[in-house]
Amino acid sequence: MGFIIRSIVNGFAIWVLSLIPFLQISVTPFAPGRDLQLILTLVALGALFGLVNSIIGTIIKIVAFPLFVLTLGLVSLLLNGVLLMITAWVTDFWDWGLAVGAFWPGVLAGILLSVINWAFGIILRPQQKRRR
Repeated sequence: MGFIIRSIVNGFAIWVLSLIPFLQISVTPFAPGRDLQLILTLVALGALFGLVNSIIGTIIKIVAFPLFVLTLGLVSLLLNGVLLMITAWVTDFWDWGLAVGAFWPGVLAGILLSVINWAFGIILRPQQKRRR
C-alpha cells in the first residue's frame, strides 16, 4: 500500500513540476491523451521514478559514499536531478513519458520534487499512538 501512495505522491509532484515553465519538464500522456490517461501516466511515472530512485539511487549512494561525506550530503541535491533525468531517459523509448529539457533545471526540479515528497510525507505519515 505504501508503494502505491508514494507513486501517487510522486506523480502529483511531477505534475506540479510540469506546470512550472522554467523547469522544462513535460509529460506526454498515454494515447489518446485525455485527463484519465494523463493521470495514469503520472502515476506510472511516479512508480517508475520510485523504482529508479530505489534501485539506481541506492547503487549510486553506495558507490559515491565518500563524495556524500566529503560534501556533507549536498551531492544528494544533484543526485535527485540525475535520477529524474534517468527516469526521463527510460521513458524516452516509449510513446509516453517524461521529458527534461536541461541539466540544471532538472536538478532544480529534483530538489523541488524532494521538497514536495517531504511535505506529503509529513502529512500522510501515520501517527503513532502514545503509550502511557
